[in-house]
Amino acid sequence: MANNAEEIKKFLRTRRDAVRPTQVGLANYPGRRVPGLRREEVAQLAGVSVDYYTRLEQGRLTSASEGVILSIAEALHLTQAETQYLRDLLRPQPRRGVEEPPPQEVRPDLLRLLNGLHDQPAFVLGRRNEVLASNDLLDALLTPFNHRPSDDRNLLRWMLLDPAARSLYLDWAQVTSEVVGVLRAEAGRNPHDPQIAAFVAELRSASPEFRTWWAERTVVERTWGTKRFDHPVVGRLDITYEALSLPGDPDQILFVYAGKTDDDLEKLRILASWYARSTSRPTTAEKGTDRQQEEGASEQEPRPA
Repeated sequence: MANNAEEIKKFLRTRRDAVRPTQVGLANYPGRRVPGLRREEVAQLAGVSVDYYTRLEQGRLTSASEGVILSIAEALHLTQAETQYLRDLLRPQPRRGVEEPPPQEVRPDLLRLLNGLHDQPAFVLGRRNEVLASNDLLDALLTPFNHRPSDDRNLLRWMLLDPAARSLYLDWAQVTSEVVGVLRAEAGRNPHDPQIAAFVAELRSASPEFRTWWAERTVVERTWGTKRFDHPVVGRLDITYEALSLPGDPDQILFVYAGKTDDDLEKLRILASWYARSTSRPTTAEKGTDRQQEEGASEQEPRPA
């Protein structure tokens, strides 16, 4: 992520460009040179001086009061997520060196909860969109994260770089760009996290779509909603989801999916049964029985003369 001053500058500029004059009661007269608002118009709407807002947008001011933040957010029609992002930029936590935060771990009781959800795909995401834990039905729906190496379980990386993800999500571009917006929010909350910076650099190099969406500086918070899938096993599948913050670790989010209709619920059950069969392995006793049957069959076969 860029340094704080540069990010303040770019974020305010992109948001100012996105607001049309008619949205705030201003005339959009012919010959207007900018598609969005001028700096002086934002300053007037926010009740601050033009000089103050100009210095803020140019990155010459890197802090502001809560009242000013809320006034600018209202003037720029920021969403709740975008307002929090601006707050994170203008009121950053003191930097405590560049040490990486400790690895995130999922509590054993939460793991048991995930595995107990047989009709609902569920997983826990970490601060950089890592799948910290998932149940079998989530692996059946998306991709078997539990069978991937520990350093290759990132949801956003999979969505951007795996062709199977593009085929699975009927609204791939919308869904994936929203997850990029979630990463933007995380970067604002953790501006000095070297792992986030490295992850952003990796995706900027590997994905042209990521470069475009990251430059747009859209900020999204995880909440609730619906997703549409075209699954290779069960076909069209609509789900609803809830994103739940976990007590004791605000950087972990529990996602729980559910079938949107009774038909979707039945398809999830079929998917669970299919996945259980496709991933089952014979037990030691079963292997022994199979071997005995093979040996018995070979004894009954006529031997060549």
